[in-house]
Amino acid sequence: MLNKTRGNAVRARLAQEGISQMLISDPCALYWLCGRWIFPGERFLGLLLKSDGSAVFFINRLFWSDEDLGVPVVWFDDVDDIMARVAGSCDHEKPLGVDKILASRFLLPLMDARAASSFVNSSAAVDLSRAVKDEEEQALMRESSRINDLAMDAFRHLVHEGVTELEIADQTLAIYKSLGASGYSFDPIVSFGANAADPHHMPDETVLKEGDCVLFDIGCRVNDYCSDMTRTFYYRREPDARVKNIYNLVRRANETAEEMVQAGIPCSEIDKCARDIITEGGYGPQFNHRLGHFIGLEDHEYGDLSSANKRKTETGNIFSIEPGIYLAGDTGVRIEDLILVTKDGHEVLNHYSKELTVID
Repeated sequence: MLNKTRGNAVRARLAQEGISQMLISDPCALYWLCGRWIFPGERFLGLLLKSDGSAVFFINRLFWSDEDLGVPVVWFDDVDDIMARVAGSCDHEKPLGVDKILASRFLLPLMDARAASSFVNSSAAVDLSRAVKDEEEQALMRESSRINDLAMDAFRHLVHEGVTELEIADQTLAIYKSLGASGYSFDPIVSFGANAADPHHMPDETVLKEGDCVLFDIGCRVNDYCSDMTRTFYYRREPDARVKNIYNLVRRANETAEEMVQAGIPCSEIDKCARDIITEGGYGPQFNHRLGHFIGLEDHEYGDLSSANKRKTETGNIFSIEPGIYLAGDTGVRIEDLILVTKDGHEVLNHYSKELTVID
């Protein structure tokens, strides 16, 4: 069923750009709007949303359902000229907003048919609307993060002498499912020792050694919503003073940036807060990625915390705060939470300890 509140939020943002019609083809956005997952593969799928409150959904009969989607549905077969039918539903005298994933094999026929006076990438109208989580979504994100907290505790207990990164990673999906998750929000990152200096290291046959750091970057999917968290542990002995200093710098950057979060703060200023702490500590070049990303139905959604993003936070935004320091060939530390912007400030969705922890 088309969610009228969400549909109207998109229409309002389109109106700000002077766009009165938009063709939305992203399956994730369509699920967010209409509550039904359809993965069309190479076939066309689209919702034409108009400023007058009308809408029409174009769906291949391969994905037939008698579910009421709350809008008229145009069903079509593989042999139909569906783009001609889409063009016929557009206002040819006005611009047509399209989203960033609309394939050229669909867009070009619309352009050839002069379906609109011009074609505009209007993805931001949908993306920015999705970035403001309503109360239902916030509750789902809390639950996903709650299960991720439980999973982190279970995963750290998989650490033992002689284990490899892959051996741990291969056990994580079953644990997630036992806790109530449907699967991963992304493939888990398990990094021992120097591998933690690669922010996106994929688990391999590296064997754990005494004194290694153990970095877990993990996330699960619960009721379609994603979680994401990173913690860095140490195996069997405390790190030396240099590594302790690195760990404490990253933790301070994480917690200080979280404390400044509220509605109306430029995303770039949150990034700067964390980055300044690490830079002043002498490791600025070793913090080599943005501070965070937005998250929801996808593990990485539109919007980030970086020096390039001057957009101000809004109540309902949920994003990661994940500063890190990475010393190639040596070690790495990252600490990550998800944080919700509330009307009164913020709420950290992860509650797993950030104390420097040695796993025996």
